[in-house]
Amino acid sequence: SRTNANSGTPTRPAGLGRSALLLEPSSRIVHQPQVNGTVSAAQNQVVEDPTNAADAEEYDETREKLQMIRVKFLRLAHRLGQTPHNVVVAQVLYRLGLAEQLHGRRGERVAAFSFDRASAVAEQLEAAGQEPLDFTCTIMVLGKSGVGKSATINSIFDQAMFNTDAFQMGTKRVQDIVGVVQGIRVRVIDTPGLLPSWSDQRQNEKILRSVKRFIKKTPPDIVLYLDRLDMQCRDFGDMPLLSTITEIFGASIWFNAIVVLTHAASAPPEGPNGTTTSYDMFVTQRSTVVQQAIRNAAGDARLMNPVSLVENHSACRTNRAGQRVLPNGQVWKPHLLLLSFASKILAEANTLLKLQDTPPGRPFATRSRSPPLPFLLSSLLQSRPEVKLPAEQFGDDDDDDIDDDLDESSVSEEESEYYELPPFKALSRAELENLDKKQRKAYYDELEYREKLFMKKQLAEERKRRRLMKKMKEAAKDLAGEYTSENAEEEPSGAASVPVPMPDLTLPASFDADNPTHRYRSLDSSNPWLVRAVLEPNGWDHDIGYDGINVERLFVVKDAIPISLSGHISKDKKDTNLQMEIASSIKHGKGKGTSLGFDMQSVGKDYAYTVRSETKFSNNRVNKASAGVSATLLGDVLTGGVKLEDKLMIGKQGKLVVSGGGIYGRGEVAFGGSLEATLKDKDHPLGRFLSTFGVSVMDWHGDLAVGCNSQTQIPIGRHTNLIGRFNVNNRGSGQLSMRINSSEHLQIVVVGLIPLVKKLVAYY
Repeated sequence: SRTNANSGTPTRPAGLGRSALLLEPSSRIVHQPQVNGTVSAAQNQVVEDPTNAADAEEYDETREKLQMIRVKFLRLAHRLGQTPHNVVVAQVLYRLGLAEQLHGRRGERVAAFSFDRASAVAEQLEAAGQEPLDFTCTIMVLGKSGVGKSATINSIFDQAMFNTDAFQMGTKRVQDIVGVVQGIRVRVIDTPGLLPSWSDQRQNEKILRSVKRFIKKTPPDIVLYLDRLDMQCRDFGDMPLLSTITEIFGASIWFNAIVVLTHAASAPPEGPNGTTTSYDMFVTQRSTVVQQAIRNAAGDARLMNPVSLVENHSACRTNRAGQRVLPNGQVWKPHLLLLSFASKILAEANTLLKLQDTPPGRPFATRSRSPPLPFLLSSLLQSRPEVKLPAEQFGDDDDDDIDDDLDESSVSEEESEYYELPPFKALSRAELENLDKKQRKAYYDELEYREKLFMKKQLAEERKRRRLMKKMKEAAKDLAGEYTSENAEEEPSGAASVPVPMPDLTLPASFDADNPTHRYRSLDSSNPWLVRAVLEPNGWDHDIGYDGINVERLFVVKDAIPISLSGHISKDKKDTNLQMEIASSIKHGKGKGTSLGFDMQSVGKDYAYTVRSETKFSNNRVNKASAGVSATLLGDVLTGGVKLEDKLMIGKQGKLVVSGGGIYGRGEVAFGGSLEATLKDKDHPLGRFLSTFGVSVMDWHGDLAVGCNSQTQIPIGRHTNLIGRFNVNNRGSGQLSMRINSSEHLQIVVVGLIPLVKKLVAYY
């Protein structure tokens, strides 16, 4: 073995990572001076004689055993079809030589191994075929559910050892299988699939503890941690699972583990600019993410697990020998087995040479998960409407108290003004064309005025009907039980009405010639469960545009306590998201009430479970204040928060909302507040003018974030609106947008041709 004289430590090759003890650098080697630029064999073999013959005999015996380990490994490589020039084979032989030097220096004797001799002996034994190979390797397979653990084991043995199914979990208990691969005895331990989210770690702990009991008598020589190559995620969503494995088995499990990425024949995804990523870059990016997650879980930044690629699909490309070949030209099965056997060979050398490794230490301790306090705080500060009884569900929360105090005279004035209007005849299109511009404008103004009065009359009648129902309900409480029971029997008969179509959803603007409103229509029937499709607001033209399904139900307990249940389910190719909210409210005085709620929402790959309570009280008719608390469980992190809110009504056109609060979790605190002002038309929602202005402040980790946003909608015609929006923050970034939507001036569409023409001109 020749060593560079200019280097204090031998070069550490990459590829096998930190495998056991043989990777530790040695101290500086003292070299003999060179003659004519060469090192003589005598100089390379020069050693200090041992102090006694017993030490020399023991050293020679150890050398001979180490030489037999080399021979054994070369025989393994030969059976797998690998030559000594293979990268993995060369690295293992290098480390065996380095280990011999370390051991020899302790005995004050250094001698080089004879590679040619070991290679010749290995070839001779394999050619004779009489000397049995004394080698057995035990491999344990760990990984998430559905990544292909059982399929990989079947591929290793070239036969169906375990049943596999693409739609259900294949392995439900720990089991092992023993077989022979290329004349080598291999024992594989298959384990049930694990789940990555925080909420599933309790189940993972049960599985891993059963695995630990199973391997107590015969521990594995190597651990294969399987994941999929085609799962592109960089948010370390598997950290809960990796941390649980580390907690059960200890950090040392990762020091003798190989990362196996299945589905390795998958096509690389497109890059950010639309170009296809190269296969090598695709593998490197995915390998780096998994290796970094394992380093964080093990708490050792020096850890570098080797990576092996696997493809179990029957359609995978094969060579003439029938072996599956990856897109990079590698035959994956011999490579995976060679990495596994190399790990045990190095472990045998460590045991023979009695090399003691220093504890790995934890220079970079596992980072505890930081809760997303800003997200949770913004959810806490969000203003939620109060759950009401069916008879009270009309209008906005802010307008109910004001509407209740309106004089009957104002309602009657609106009705009388509509009925006192003279008769009006609607003109046909041909009659409109005969009018001049001034007459046409007067006609449309009169038509708009009558439509507004008609809508006002309808709203006034609805308010009057609601008040009448409320008075009748209060009066019914004082009547005899017989009268109440008779009404109770009559009421269900009215509910069994014929189902009628619900109002159509407002679809986003589209150039699609077809009107797909019918796709989202649903019936309003006597069934208390309301199920509707959820529209995808950013969908493409000619697309169905379903984002999910929304389910709602309102329960009433003892005719006084409303309980609202709502849920949203959405599914795409990768994830299934479920959001659910249960809310209720209890009134305890005029203008006072307490709301209780439980909601579940997805945060990344985990779900946040929140219990909240909020109490509202009215100081007077135009001022409402509220205070609330919440507790959120996200994974293993419990956070708690408080908030205060004050809402001031400025007539029927203005509203000012000020809120502030703080949230605490895992030693961290976040504070925030917001101010929102709203100015709307006097006849809103008939009037279309609406303007909002908001300011938000948040402080987390000493980092102050200030944001400001505003949106204004101004009617500039009967069916034309101008919408302006801007937002800016203290980081120096912002956005300004202007939009016009109209159904009477189709020539506005021509504006959309400007960027197209500009692009064509720039191209030519």
